[in-house]
Amino acid sequence: MAKSKRTKTKAAPSEVKTPTSPFTVGKLAWLAFVIGFAVYANTFFHDYTLDDAIVIYDNEFTTKGLAGIPGLLKYDTFRGFFKEAGKEKLVSGGRYRPLTPVMFALEVQLFAPEKKDASGKTVRDKAGNTIFDPYQDGRPATVKVVGHLVNVLLFGLTGWLLVHLIYLLFREAGSAERTALWIAAATGLLYMVHPVHTEVVANIKGRDEIVTMLGSIAALYFSLRAYREQKPLLSALAGLIFFLGLMAKENAITFLAVVPLAYYFFTKAKTSSIVIQTLPFIIAAAIFLAIRTSILGWDFGGDPPRELMNNPFLKFVDGQWVDFSAGERFATIFYTLGKYLQLMVFPHPLCHDYYPRAVDIMSFGDWQVILSLFIYVGMGVYALLGMKKKDPVSFGILYYLATLSIVSNIFFPIGTNMGERFIYMPSLGFALVVAVLLWRWGKDRWYSRGFVLAGALVLLLLAGKSVVRNTVWKDNFTLFTHDVKIQPRSAKLQTAAGGDLVTHAIKPENTARKQQMLEEGVAHLLEAVKIHPTYKNAYLLLGNAFNYLQRYEESIQYYQQALAIDPNYAEARNNLAITYANAGRYYGEQKGDLNKAIEYLLKANEMKPNTYETLRLLGVAYGIGGRVNEALEYFKQAAALQPNDPDALYNLGTAYFNAGQPEEAEKYFQQARAIKPDIDQERKQQRN
Repeated sequence: MAKSKRTKTKAAPSEVKTPTSPFTVGKLAWLAFVIGFAVYANTFFHDYTLDDAIVIYDNEFTTKGLAGIPGLLKYDTFRGFFKEAGKEKLVSGGRYRPLTPVMFALEVQLFAPEKKDASGKTVRDKAGNTIFDPYQDGRPATVKVVGHLVNVLLFGLTGWLLVHLIYLLFREAGSAERTALWIAAATGLLYMVHPVHTEVVANIKGRDEIVTMLGSIAALYFSLRAYREQKPLLSALAGLIFFLGLMAKENAITFLAVVPLAYYFFTKAKTSSIVIQTLPFIIAAAIFLAIRTSILGWDFGGDPPRELMNNPFLKFVDGQWVDFSAGERFATIFYTLGKYLQLMVFPHPLCHDYYPRAVDIMSFGDWQVILSLFIYVGMGVYALLGMKKKDPVSFGILYYLATLSIVSNIFFPIGTNMGERFIYMPSLGFALVVAVLLWRWGKDRWYSRGFVLAGALVLLLLAGKSVVRNTVWKDNFTLFTHDVKIQPRSAKLQTAAGGDLVTHAIKPENTARKQQMLEEGVAHLLEAVKIHPTYKNAYLLLGNAFNYLQRYEESIQYYQQALAIDPNYAEARNNLAITYANAGRYYGEQKGDLNKAIEYLLKANEMKPNTYETLRLLGVAYGIGGRVNEALEYFKQAAALQPNDPDALYNLGTAYFNAGQPEEAEKYFQQARAIKPDIDQERKQQRN
């Protein structure tokens, strides 16, 4: 029997199953969100740090909650902290960034307890508005926890949106699904775990950077969707979101260059279409600049201040501050630009502070400056050459350069040499370039799986570095004392570390370590004035430290140096008067040197007249010295200040008695006894 032949049948086209990836853009976007959230979850219970005082807990507008929002919108961002017109313009051009302070005011209204006075009554301003106290832990979910949580949620949302944006760009450019997914995921994940972002996310005030970045990329995303789906309303939405990004921080304005570049590199849009799609961004920027100008005036850059902490391009020559030469200025700038690249490639060590002289005065004879210059020139040439073939690496470079330009110190002075927060937005360009190059080098090759595993390991290491770095942002004390070891040449950081050590030294829980902490603080502050010889704040803090050490002559010397720099330095003048009084008490009570005690007390009274304790001490010192008439005069002045204080009245009675006026003395003794019946017995015990 012949065997029948088997026939092979082909499946109908509808039955053919194409292999599908287990990943979708939505899943990858949520993965970026979750990873970003997880990396920064250990910041939720951290304290305020750095400039949180300026925009949150020591800002007269923010602490009013919703009632303070008009003030936040009406003035320079620093006005609410300095509370006086004219003091807020620390850096050239001023700062108008009201959106995130408005968010903080809302959080304060909802989550901060009302501020109470000594009697337990709610504190209100002159207009009757309630004042809140963001620094207290008054509720289970405190405003600090909420502030950190919102930062992390917004950062996670940034990662979610980045994946969608990069995917949309590459699909619009005609890339295959697999390619677009891989590059979007790699870009988003690298951005989310990179440790250079810890300063922005772990510091509540860093929300201005987060919201600016989020607003900028969201605006670009909706603009692309408007172009792709032919929906003009999405273009209007893009313009509105971009305006909000600008209201968070001016850096968003660099997207006026990024948006047309994105259309050129990733779409087939004609020039006219690109102009139309960019128009909502231009309108938003024009409205923002009009508002900013009405608040701050036309001074966008202006002459930099003549204070090193707000103008790093000054040097101390023959006892005065002079400008860097052009060569020194641009060499120093290119050194910092190279430092940014180093931190993105190898993010160690990290530091929140790069104030003078963390970055030294550089010259074009330094190999690091030359290397940085060559790298940037090479990047620029590569980017321009790649424009014709619309190379996404070229776009990544141009994006990086455009968004970095505004904080580079080349076009506008930013008040410091550099800062890790300044590459929060530009670092997306770095992440995109890395993702594209890895895809090109690894796709469909025998070692592609190894690439993926190596990439996962790098991401894990970067995430671990971020988590560890977050712990340093626990509070100012931890941050300053840690980072000063990394940047010992920063006058600002040395001052911050020294000042916080002095502040912590006098807390009751640190009594055993008080002397050691004060001496450590002094060491940091002395280093600060070596770096910055006219840093009045460092001299003030040195005066404070030596006052607590009871080394009064040195304390007085440093207060006087602060006042020599700024004769109107109210805090130094006030502290000097207090130190004179402390020195008078010390020499009188502990050293028995009445002449020196009186000398210092008279100086205290001259600087700060009508201070009860100073007048009382003068009365005591003159009384012990047998100068009864002077003693009587000062006790009279003291009692006049506190007429219902039994001790003041009893002291005055004693002075009258010693002056040979027993009848007058008895009158004041009786007044004292009427207020405190056991005062005679109390005084007898003190004498014994």
